[in-house]
Amino acid sequence: MLFNLVEYLRDWLTRNDLYRWVMIIDQREFRVLAAALLSFAIVLVFGKRVIRWLTSKKIGDQAKFDVKALEDANAGKANTPTMGGLLIAAAIGVSTLLLADMRNTYVQLALIVLVWLAAVGGADDWLKLTASSRGSNSRQGLYAWEKLVFQVGIGLLAGYFAYRAGFTVNADKSLAHVVNLPFQKTYANSLSGPNPSLLYWEIGGYTILMLLMMTGMSNAVNITDGMDGLAGGVSAVVAFGLTILCLIAGSEDLAKFLLVPYVSTAQELAVVTGALAGACLGFLWWNCSPASVFMGDTGSLCLGGLLGYIAVVIRQDFVLLVMSAVFVIEIASVMIQVSYFKWTKGKRVFRCAPYHWHLRMGGWPEQRIVARFWIMSVIAVAVGLATLKLR
Repeated sequence: MLFNLVEYLRDWLTRNDLYRWVMIIDQREFRVLAAALLSFAIVLVFGKRVIRWLTSKKIGDQAKFDVKALEDANAGKANTPTMGGLLIAAAIGVSTLLLADMRNTYVQLALIVLVWLAAVGGADDWLKLTASSRGSNSRQGLYAWEKLVFQVGIGLLAGYFAYRAGFTVNADKSLAHVVNLPFQKTYANSLSGPNPSLLYWEIGGYTILMLLMMTGMSNAVNITDGMDGLAGGVSAVVAFGLTILCLIAGSEDLAKFLLVPYVSTAQELAVVTGALAGACLGFLWWNCSPASVFMGDTGSLCLGGLLGYIAVVIRQDFVLLVMSAVFVIEIASVMIQVSYFKWTKGKRVFRCAPYHWHLRMGGWPEQRIVARFWIMSVIAVAVGLATLKLR
């Protein structure tokens, strides 16, 4: 809104020699950094108040494990407030509204994804955490199929409207709909607009990819959220890498130089990823060990969904998977464990899934697991960014 206000008042500000005082708002890189700092500050300032409110409502962690050793190890976390994702979602939303160009369709869709998935996660958290006060027969959160329906729904909507947005500005130069395979070279100006004979196939493929990435990433972050600072720290690192990719994808010169898809106006999404990184860092202030609050599904679903959505828009879905190696390992460990357990009728590959609990049961201290997963994420982001030149 600040950016749009400055744009609206530009002529008046210039005539009155006031524009020089606000011209920095026009610099996208400044707005990216400002969004990160603002979202960090919002979480930091309002964190204690939100934690007190959640505590007063008795919205505390009631995590249950099938393994007694994990129950004992996490006994000290009982009743720690959760739904701290409210802080994350609010900080990202406010920072984006203030500092991003709200005329940008990609930014508008990002906010819809944020609110939608935060609401789904919030409903799930609320049902789980207030079940005891509503009676023994109360629902323990949303059913898995209900969450999946909402995730698929927003994936389809975001995919369809993001595809349409690719034709609005510089469609003759943009590669917003190109299939970007690993290590593939792409070139600006290589498309001349939509191909009518392939349009429905393109829309379908793009939308399905969006659906899979958003659903997969939101569930991956949700599964990873189990130790103090784990999901928040990894999300902050991945968001930093995605910010760089947004700035590259939205710049015709940089995209052409690096031979990656140029997606017109997508650089404005860097403000969103900057806000996401800042909000996660601010949340770590309260979530680092020993955690004062957990993000819950409210935070994890919207974080993963946003990361997946933005990666598809800028045509860097493969690079996101590389940068999100920790998230991929975590969700893969659950899929392997469940599949092998059913196939062998009771045998397990891991001591417990997701993988961070396997390590915990192997004797690793929680802080060591979290720190090493952070390090893995930094390396994965570096590798992901390096692949831009390995083509």
